[in-house]
Amino acid sequence: MGCRKWVYAGLMLAAAVTATGQNVGQSEIDKSQQRVVFFTGNVMLDDGSPPAETVRIERVCAGNVSFEAWTDDKGHFGFKVSASGSDSTGDASLPAGVQRSDELNKAMNATSTQYSMPITQALRGCELRAVLSGYRSESVSMAIKSTMDDARMGTIILHPLSRASSLVVSATTLQAPANARKAYDRGLEAKRVEKWDAAAAEFGKAVKIYPKFAVAWYQLGLARQSRHDAGGAVEAWKAAQQSDAHYVKPYENLTLAADQRGDWAESEKYSHLWIQLDAEDFPGAYLFNAVANARLNKLEEAERAAREGLRVDKDQKVPRINIVLGLLLMDKKAYAESAKCFRRYLELAPNASDAAMVRQQLPKLDELAGAPRAN
Repeated sequence: MGCRKWVYAGLMLAAAVTATGQNVGQSEIDKSQQRVVFFTGNVMLDDGSPPAETVRIERVCAGNVSFEAWTDDKGHFGFKVSASGSDSTGDASLPAGVQRSDELNKAMNATSTQYSMPITQALRGCELRAVLSGYRSESVSMAIKSTMDDARMGTIILHPLSRASSLVVSATTLQAPANARKAYDRGLEAKRVEKWDAAAAEFGKAVKIYPKFAVAWYQLGLARQSRHDAGGAVEAWKAAQQSDAHYVKPYENLTLAADQRGDWAESEKYSHLWIQLDAEDFPGAYLFNAVANARLNKLEEAERAAREGLRVDKDQKVPRINIVLGLLLMDKKAYAESAKCFRRYLELAPNASDAAMVRQQLPKLDELAGAPRAN
């Protein structure tokens, strides 16, 4: 495969695989190895208060990320893990077919001579984190010695980012009348137990009472997405963005939704607006902007976005920016720098679904980097 073809194949993969680094397609689990561990914990802001809205809890194992639970209105969460993977109620926003990490599957499917306690062995390198836009999460280890151990995870602390913390709360919430707030709160409770029809109905009531209720529009979009109503979700997020142009969350979801359906112009539009709103705290916005511009054949803009994304990603939480920049540099025949980006990507995400493909390409890049340039 020529370099140009490989670049475009890589960009398609970069568009299809989000920054979570999750893997697709795993084998069935041996039912005879069932073990269950119950995990509980809390999420709290660093000032001691609970988050103002529900928070997503994720498990990270060797760079692979999976959804576990939502918090309740007090910041509490709970879920169980068994030999069939997480037994939490799941997350309808994940792409179909996304499964647990390779390492966890390896442990679950292994014979007793390989792993005497599949779950505890697999969880030793795993951590839990809380995900809320505008906040940085501390992580807690999920390591336990046996399924009888205390699996209370304690408290996960969220620290506000500099500017982003002011963008994840909509000013319109304070102006919402009491009956709209009550409907919104009922919607959050239905969302917590994943009763999506009820949640959508309550959020719908809230925005009917108060059409400028940006947060309720945003949550209505999430509920519709979980009911597999992609068009309705986008409609709700656009209403949220129009209700409060300084509320950052709709931009993220509108960007991701456009990326998933291959609407590159729309993805470029909303990722650009997202960056304009806060250029320093959301490296994921640059990732999507770079991919969208590359697919629109705006290669200079794509490279600029990727380089800015690497600058902003000080904690290196979005390693895929490296692979996108590497592909763009390959297209420019900047093979040495391209290989450097690929190696950095493999350092940060050695178990990514496309890691084998990247490793296979590296010797070719090294060879091209050492070859004399044609005039």
